[in-house]
Amino acid sequence: MISVRSWSRIRVAIAGCIVLLGPMIAPVPSVAQGAERPLLAEGRKTVYQRVLTRPGALGYPSPGEAATLGYPAFQPLYIFDVQPGWIQVGPSISGGPTGWVQAGTVVPWKQNIVAAFTNSAGRERQFVFDSEARLRQMMEHEALRETQARMLAEVAAGTVPDTRGLVAVEPTEFVNIVDQLYLMPILDFVQDLHPLNYEENLLMKVASVPLREATEPAQAQADSFDAGIVFVFDTTQSMEPYIQRTQAAVEQIVDELQGTEIGERVQFGVVAFRDNPGATPELEYRTRTLLPLQRRQDQTPVVATIRAATRVAQINSPGFNEDSLAGVEDAVDLTDWSGGGRDPFDARIVILITDAGPKDVRDPNARTHIGAKELQRDAQDKGVAIMTLHLQTSAGGEAQHAYAAAQYRDLSRFHEDTFYYGIEDGSPQALEESVTRLVTAITDVIRVARNDQPVLAPEDTGQEMVNLGLALQLAYLGRLRGTQAPDVIEGWVSEKAVEDPSRLAIEPRLLVTKNEMATMADLLSQLLTLGEQSRGAEDAANFFTQVRDVVARMAQNPDRLINTESDTLGGALEFLDDLPYESQLMLTTEDRWAQSAMNRRAILDGMRQKLAQYRKWLLDPKVWTPLYDGAPDGEYVFAMPFDVLP
Repeated sequence: MISVRSWSRIRVAIAGCIVLLGPMIAPVPSVAQGAERPLLAEGRKTVYQRVLTRPGALGYPSPGEAATLGYPAFQPLYIFDVQPGWIQVGPSISGGPTGWVQAGTVVPWKQNIVAAFTNSAGRERQFVFDSEARLRQMMEHEALRETQARMLAEVAAGTVPDTRGLVAVEPTEFVNIVDQLYLMPILDFVQDLHPLNYEENLLMKVASVPLREATEPAQAQADSFDAGIVFVFDTTQSMEPYIQRTQAAVEQIVDELQGTEIGERVQFGVVAFRDNPGATPELEYRTRTLLPLQRRQDQTPVVATIRAATRVAQINSPGFNEDSLAGVEDAVDLTDWSGGGRDPFDARIVILITDAGPKDVRDPNARTHIGAKELQRDAQDKGVAIMTLHLQTSAGGEAQHAYAAAQYRDLSRFHEDTFYYGIEDGSPQALEESVTRLVTAITDVIRVARNDQPVLAPEDTGQEMVNLGLALQLAYLGRLRGTQAPDVIEGWVSEKAVEDPSRLAIEPRLLVTKNEMATMADLLSQLLTLGEQSRGAEDAANFFTQVRDVVARMAQNPDRLINTESDTLGGALEFLDDLPYESQLMLTTEDRWAQSAMNRRAILDGMRQKLAQYRKWLLDPKVWTPLYDGAPDGEYVFAMPFDVLP
């Protein structure tokens, strides 16, 4: 955010995320059962009391002695003891107390929700006001949009009057919270209805502070903006004519770009997928990287690779639907988007082309248990936008088309926009035109970043492509300028955009430790094993008894703090209680589990998909960040999206 009061001395917009901070379970390995533990939160069995330091807070060896250290603003600390005017604290559950702070220099930390400003493409930048009343006054103003535009102009000119009550404005650039974690605690919040459409909304009092000191802006030029495009081809039998059409479209684009400055800024990769070769060995492969994404001066290998991809499988694969999610997952995870670690691709695009739907995670021939929503979230956090060209051929039928379209819409979202393109009747000509339009629109993103004239008009590309181009540029500028959060600022902000409640301005996330995520994964794994064995009504009745046994065994491990007294499946994970979030697992009681086999199957399928994603995150060191120097590995944290919570 940009402080209005310090606008005149800030030349570049400063970005931040919002962190709704709260008590976390953060056990670390090899903790002795008798080790001193922090004080429990009221009414909790496994959640400890915590505080956040105010700016200027000092640490003391004991009450009344001279201070020996200074804390940064919003340092999270556990509470071990309380005396009049003093609190005994320590940064770790397992490490015990390290000193005392004066009670007036800390604030309670009661929530463990984290959130970040979303990419502002497609909406206006949001304001932070000095009071809840000022925020409400803005949201309920009859001339909301005109007032908003006038205030943004005042911010740009540095002429905001004090009567506005404005303390900060959202930055122009975007910083990915997964790439760069910031702490901005939510000190208070109010659940309310948005005055424009009466849907649920949160009004939040936040404070902003950077987790790390500002770094020097990257020494790069705006004209370095480039794009990496990875095609993911279905190379089963029915796709032969469509691959040829794609090859023709790409060849024409490459020919037009060859030798131009824009052509040097667009690079391609190719991934192919089929189905399970274990079931049908003649398929040769499930997925294969035919051409890795690299920076090349000559794009001839791209055209040659796509031509070679027209050698499709010579045998039918098992079932109509193919393992497209495996192909997309490899394109997202195995592609070197970092450009060899030196200069990451600024626009990262995966284009899926298929005439079939994806394998369901329950299909025995599916490779991955990660569903379309989880895969989309993982891609978005990596800055990768997925686009799907779905050929709705007569072979599929309406029911199959509807299933595939629903899955691919979930897969092909980037922030608030969807990049699913269903091609009716599977027209090869329409496919070629769609490929041409999409790739040209992506090259237009580069042209706009360079202040060149785009080839396509907005009405030719659709508003979603306009928003995508802006989103990619905002993220690029955030990286280019080393955007940071400002000094401490407190104020009120709306979860949904004040002028457009269909757009999320602040995305809720949960700040989890590695040990917490491992606990979730362990619990889901064991619940899945029990659930799969629960076939008949009698098994369903016994299921919760077995679950309690599992929870009791896990509770004996100090690394897995588990609540043994919950009435729901999810309640064992006590740190998820009191969140503005609900899920089937969190609400599943013994009676609900026994009601229907369909309910049980849906719950188990959701567990399986989320478990696969948790295991990926646990093995990815890039997503974990220490909150303090010397933090044990188990207390590194990750800002976890709400939509993949248990």
